[in-house]
Amino acid sequence: MNLQHWADALKTHWGITADLCQLDGEYDLNFLATARDGTGYILKAMRPACDAWLVEMQVQAFQHIATRAADLPCPRVIPNQGGAAMLSIADENGDQRLCWILECLPGKCYAKAAPKTDTLIHEVGAVLGGAGKALADFEHAGLERDFKWDLMRAGWIGSELDSISDPARQSLIREIDTDFAKLEPVMTALPKQAIHNDANDYNIMVAGELTEPRRVSGLIDLGDMCAAPRVCDLAIAAAYIVLDHPDPEAALAALVAGYHSAYPLTPQEVDLVYPLLRTRLAVSVVNSTLMAIENPNDPYVTISQAPAWRFLEGHKIHPGLLSARLRAACDMPVVDGADRVMAWIEAERGGFAPLMGEDLSKAQMGSLSVENSTWPQNPFHMPLEEAARVGEEFEDGGRIWLGYYHEPRLIYAEPAFRKGPYKASNRRTVHLAIDAFAPDFTPMFAPLAGEVFVVENRTGHLDYGGVIILRHETPAGDPFYTLYGHLDPECCDRLQPGDRIEKGAEFCRLGDHTMNGGWAPHVHFQLALTTEGIEADWPGVGDPDEMYLWRAVCPNPAALLNLPDEKCCYEPTDKETIRQGRRDHFGGNLSLTYADPVMLLRGWKHHLFDEWGRPYLDAYNNVPHVGHAHPRIQVVAADQLKRMNSNTRYLHPAQTAFADKILSKLPDHLEVCFFVNSGTEANELALRLARAHTGAKGMVTPDHGYHGNTTGAIDVSAYKFNAKGGIGKPDWVELVEVADDYRGSFKRDDPDRAQKFADLVDPAIAALQSRGHGIAGFIAETFPSVGGQIIPPKGYLPAVYEKIRAAGGICIADEVQTGLGRLGDYYFGFEHQGASPDIVVMGKPIGNGHPLGVLVTTRAIADSFAQGPEFFSTFGGSTLSCRMGKEVLDIVDDEALQENARHMGADLMVGLKALETKHACVGDVRGMGLFLGLELIEEDGTEATQLCSYVKNRMRDHRILIGSEGPKDNILKIRPPLTIDAEGVNMILTVLDGILLEVSAG
Repeated sequence: MNLQHWADALKTHWGITADLCQLDGEYDLNFLATARDGTGYILKAMRPACDAWLVEMQVQAFQHIATRAADLPCPRVIPNQGGAAMLSIADENGDQRLCWILECLPGKCYAKAAPKTDTLIHEVGAVLGGAGKALADFEHAGLERDFKWDLMRAGWIGSELDSISDPARQSLIREIDTDFAKLEPVMTALPKQAIHNDANDYNIMVAGELTEPRRVSGLIDLGDMCAAPRVCDLAIAAAYIVLDHPDPEAALAALVAGYHSAYPLTPQEVDLVYPLLRTRLAVSVVNSTLMAIENPNDPYVTISQAPAWRFLEGHKIHPGLLSARLRAACDMPVVDGADRVMAWIEAERGGFAPLMGEDLSKAQMGSLSVENSTWPQNPFHMPLEEAARVGEEFEDGGRIWLGYYHEPRLIYAEPAFRKGPYKASNRRTVHLAIDAFAPDFTPMFAPLAGEVFVVENRTGHLDYGGVIILRHETPAGDPFYTLYGHLDPECCDRLQPGDRIEKGAEFCRLGDHTMNGGWAPHVHFQLALTTEGIEADWPGVGDPDEMYLWRAVCPNPAALLNLPDEKCCYEPTDKETIRQGRRDHFGGNLSLTYADPVMLLRGWKHHLFDEWGRPYLDAYNNVPHVGHAHPRIQVVAADQLKRMNSNTRYLHPAQTAFADKILSKLPDHLEVCFFVNSGTEANELALRLARAHTGAKGMVTPDHGYHGNTTGAIDVSAYKFNAKGGIGKPDWVELVEVADDYRGSFKRDDPDRAQKFADLVDPAIAALQSRGHGIAGFIAETFPSVGGQIIPPKGYLPAVYEKIRAAGGICIADEVQTGLGRLGDYYFGFEHQGASPDIVVMGKPIGNGHPLGVLVTTRAIADSFAQGPEFFSTFGGSTLSCRMGKEVLDIVDDEALQENARHMGADLMVGLKALETKHACVGDVRGMGLFLGLELIEEDGTEATQLCSYVKNRMRDHRILIGSEGPKDNILKIRPPLTIDAEGVNMILTVLDGILLEVSAG
């Protein structure tokens, strides 16, 4: 291809001087032309003998869209110097080609964009709907073309079924063809208009990189446009959107809702989307099969079929329930007549027979929500003995109390409520019914006449037990259904489908926990406007991210109980309201993690739950050292608070028991404990001890360290004093380079790097001495955490300590991040280094969230400090704190959590190293046990700050909480509670791999 030929043509006819590169094209020549000022154009040279009407139709259609909807991201046609939109130009072989130019739109094709979020897909639908609306009055004779990609003519595949040799696949395509034939009369009756007809994933452009929001930047290529019902356009786009999407139903809902927002659909059209989507995929695979027969040596033809077959064969989607979903996403009645049913129920409110045989208007409401309830203790398993007691706090002498509709609960704890392979996968939590709790065997009465639709005994763990579904009809003949669960299964012996139940008739009774699925006695009373797709397993609980569907299918049944909706409908605390409250009442430098912060209300081991009960794998928070909400911690705290809580001015055995436990983990020369409120206070105290013992003030510390938020601690925390708005380094502090053998001055291939890093302390000592400060000591996070999860080379700390002591100083090991077994092979980080500190500081993990810090030192240093004024910390060493701290250390031992950290950390390290090999953006993996860092880099090896932010937030999107650290904030920090298990490790590695693939794909 002679690019210069076309560059000359561009300059001659359009007056544009540009560099050209050829783009893909099935039949035509396409060039990206980049002008000297950076402006981009698309030069299209059509195949020889191309019909002029085809180009003319596209040109006019783009011009029509620009007139009708100037804000749509469709390319503008660039006329030549004579004002013509197209002209004929000879190619280098002398063949005439029709040529025209479009503006080049920014971004990349949707196929290569990531992530494909529901928000982006909604925008794709809106842009396509906007284009359809703009083209509604566009006319051109060429629109009535006869070609295979006109979905109205898809019946042609019926005569080509023999081309598909696989019997199962041929049967599947025959089924789709038969279904389409049934739709043809409906389709023919729909109005036709100009449609794009090929909004595939290469004809939609997306802009936005890494942390930038993704937006649709272009809808291109009208080469396949024709006249057809507009729903064909939507179905064709849908056929590409669903391919290899992890949640195709959610993607479809987002696309259809987006289209509807721009160009409102009818319920009939919405119901056609899925069958037409399948038809388009059938056309695609039949066409590519025929092409493969014609071109047997072209493997791409069959490879391109694979995503379509994966969808058609791999997704068993119920058409009726999907239609309800798509209608709900468009705020339409989920089935025809649903709006009339709800209007009739509303009109009858107050006139229904009392379900429980009495007026419920005064009945107490009891909340079992994530926010208000602690049922169950373990949100991943509820034993029968616990389920039988659920709600006992609301029990009032046998009086009926009610449980909320629309309430997110954690009592639906078993794997059956999960929608994925992990504990942190999406799960169904939101209650779709109203519960009425009452004594077992309380009789119930039909609120209105109905017919038994289902009666059965569901005996599974925490299932319904006895359950009845009644079918009802309004006077206009519109059907709806009510469900009654957790019944005495004796109803199964009396009733059968088809039996008539009259209004007010006693027809069942509550079961006790031995027969109702295992629950405290209550009825689960639910309304449904359709049973399409839920006949076999009527869901009583919905996924919080699908409540647009389940609120529409199963609306609030309060009216059937003669109650106001607002009495029975639960609304979780609004996250944005809380966020605004923080803005109003908290300092502006109190940060929130993640672009979309999480509001967390419950926890268990290494998982957390938000206000809707969504689970998150906590791979970040080292404070809950032995896991969130540990039962033993709960028991100790409650027990001590029942007794008393005082301080170290009084004797108590808990104080010495805690000290003995700590000292049992430390070298013998460390024998004196100070109990304080936090690691910050402990580090502040360490500075005082150093000064008292040495009589000097000067401190040496590694750069980018962090030791707390008090004035003194910040003075030795370069992470803070060198930050934006920081006060800078005090005169009595000297910084030394962090012993980072990946990015530092001395690399891992240098066998003497430990000593070389240690030698950097010498000029720091000399500088402090020259300024008259002397050397009080050296303080360092044993393994720098905010510095980037650094593991100094072995031998570094002993060499530093030797120099500091020779200068008269003492050595302080800040083990807040690394101590207490987190490292797996070592209880403290200084053990790995072979170092012997004079002071060891422990902080937040030792209290598992309770404010507690500990400093342990030598007798000599403690004696020097004792020469000064009395030391007292009001809450440091409280009886409660001492008991909790000891319990944490006991749990680490009793549950072998240090060993777990070793094993799980090793598995994580192996997996992360594999990702380092696989992904060029991973520059380094480092760490030990459950103290791990993943350094992300740009192509040139520099720190990839934006990429790190993107990955961290995408992990949060996938329900994994991790952090980021380092001077350039480019290091992913992984340090979960020590309870993390193999499933959690696998989730971290699998999801992280997928997100890094998103980056490389882009």
